[in-house]
Amino acid sequence: MGIRPVWRLRGQTDDEVVPAVPVSHEASAVPPVSEAPARERPRVERKPLVIAPLQPAQAEARPAELVSGQDSVASMDWDALEASIRACTRCGLHRQRKQAVPGVGDRSAKWLFVGEGPGAEEDAKGEPFVGAAGKLLDAMLAAMGKRRGEDVYIANAVKCRPPGNRTPEPEEIRACLPFLHRQIELLKPGMIMALGRPAAQSLLEREIKIGPARGKRFDFKGIPVVVSYHPAYLLRTPADKARAWEDMCFASSLAESGGASSAD
Repeated sequence: MGIRPVWRLRGQTDDEVVPAVPVSHEASAVPPVSEAPARERPRVERKPLVIAPLQPAQAEARPAELVSGQDSVASMDWDALEASIRACTRCGLHRQRKQAVPGVGDRSAKWLFVGEGPGAEEDAKGEPFVGAAGKLLDAMLAAMGKRRGEDVYIANAVKCRPPGNRTPEPEEIRACLPFLHRQIELLKPGMIMALGRPAAQSLLEREIKIGPARGKRFDFKGIPVVVSYHPAYLLRTPADKARAWEDMCFASSLAESGGASSAD
């Protein structure tokens, strides 16, 4: 596809850049990235996260603030939307946050990357994907000839940090979905990459397993969605970086063809 990755972390000089190599979709690998070793943490078996549509009885039982808020979000412009996210109290996550994390990037971007939720560093800085995982994502973007803030927008399924970086609860994701949906409506991206299971399941509203979902074109209101690994997972499992690069190449090929491919 003509993508020649150049992996450059922030602060590198030209002499420190890893040489670019040709990449093909059939046999490609992510060039090595210098990064701090990820802290070992115990593996936790995650329960399936299914965001089922609300039934009428459930909607009636929900707080009036949340139900009416969903209606108002649909008409917000960018500034109003971000202000609403920062002031949001729709679920319990707001009680322990330092700040909400709306998203960052080009408001007319054709590429949208969606992660799970803010971590400790994101909660402190108010920007998604910072720290080691953010550096890896930036390096992957650079390999595609892209960069944060230029034709790229980065957001999360939930805008406040879950305690202990746990997986967001279905109700927490459901409370935040109107914000993500409005971001997508305002952006009108040509490609969405869902990074990790919670992000994929939030967008597609069904159970997703990353392995079987890779290499397939999903759909969100006519916009192609490609599912891949979260950068934090790749730091713990470096062997899957090559697969993540294949997913990036697949998404690029879809974007170049206008999203033409058989939808799942």
